[in-house]
Amino acid sequence: MIVTTTAKPSARALEQAGRLSAELSAALKTRGNLTVNKLMTLSRDKRLIVVTEEEVRYYDGQSDTPLYFHPSMAFVRVKRLRRGETDPLIQLSGCKEGDRIIDCTAGLASDSLVFSYAAGPTGAVTAIESEPVLCALVREGLAGYQTSLPDVNEAMRRIEMKCVHHMEYLTGLPDKSVDIVYFDPMFRQPINESSSMEPLRSIANMDALSGEVIEQAKRVARKSVVLKEHQASGEFARLGFERRHVNTSKIAYGVIQL
Repeated sequence: MIVTTTAKPSARALEQAGRLSAELSAALKTRGNLTVNKLMTLSRDKRLIVVTEEEVRYYDGQSDTPLYFHPSMAFVRVKRLRRGETDPLIQLSGCKEGDRIIDCTAGLASDSLVFSYAAGPTGAVTAIESEPVLCALVREGLAGYQTSLPDVNEAMRRIEMKCVHHMEYLTGLPDKSVDIVYFDPMFRQPINESSSMEPLRSIANMDALSGEVIEQAKRVARKSVVLKEHQASGEFARLGFERRHVNTSKIAYGVIQL
């Protein structure tokens, strides 16, 4: 994998690229006049990270569309919370201000952001992502992305990203040490065949959840353990969750109340 910048990077972008190169054991390459496609041909595995002044972009060598952090629908959901409306995840999990939440499969941290806003400044969200490239990409995005709403920016900054497998992390925690443990694994059956999501699927952890990890989550959580899946998924029954359908949505949540 190669890490590079734009043709005329700032000192900040150069520092960020150097830091990511060292963290991910990737070659640091001066951009010069090289195109993205040319740089990918120089990489043995065709993967490329480009640090721009606005964001960090990841190219997987298969799709022309880069993957980068964006709050996307999470921003819409948080704006609803700001207006005093409800969110199904917050309602079903029982999340309140001051709660401590572990998002065990952070991905792009969309649900982490919703939890962080709902838990507020006195709460805490730890977002676990086992894949180093994805973890770095999202961590940098959470630290630098700017919306028009300062309180939403603060909610992003409060999220703590950790690059570790959720089983390892949960087994190291004391009993009843957090309020909510959340899982949103990559669906076996994708809802949307979107080319923009293909880079995410190429670097995300695709493993199914184990019964052992759910037992660890139940040990650690005080309030609830929550699973997000396709509404037709058999994972709810396999892992012992009570399935709760969300109206007008193809997703459902499974809840274990503690």
